[in-house]
Amino acid sequence: MPRQNSDFSSDSVQRQRALSRWDNEGGAGPADSDTGPLLDEPSIPELTNAELVALRVRVIALENLMIALLATGSDQQLELAREMAGYISPRPGFTHHPLTMHAAAHMIDLVERSSRFRRV
Repeated sequence: MPRQNSDFSSDSVQRQRALSRWDNEGGAGPADSDTGPLLDEPSIPELTNAELVALRVRVIALENLMIALLATGSDQQLELAREMAGYISPRPGFTHHPLTMHAAAHMIDLVERSSRFRRV
């Protein structure tokens, strides 16, 4: 059964709310907090398989574009990218989020992978 426009609009609003929480380590709360999700937030619908595949394709494309740009970057720009990875840390009072820490390692990996394409 096809979705009605109102359902699509509601899904879009829910996705926007979910994405807005990424700004704080994927929604991780304060380290000493035992509270669950906020009561006024609606449940977030699961992504469909097609949406997950589309996201993976976009991430792969963006990673390859970043590698190409880093390969033509200056040594100073590469050092800045490495330094920025070192600054990924939770805000004071928030817990370390494993995905955020993994992102920092992935940033370094992208810089290292770009070295294969650099011209000496």
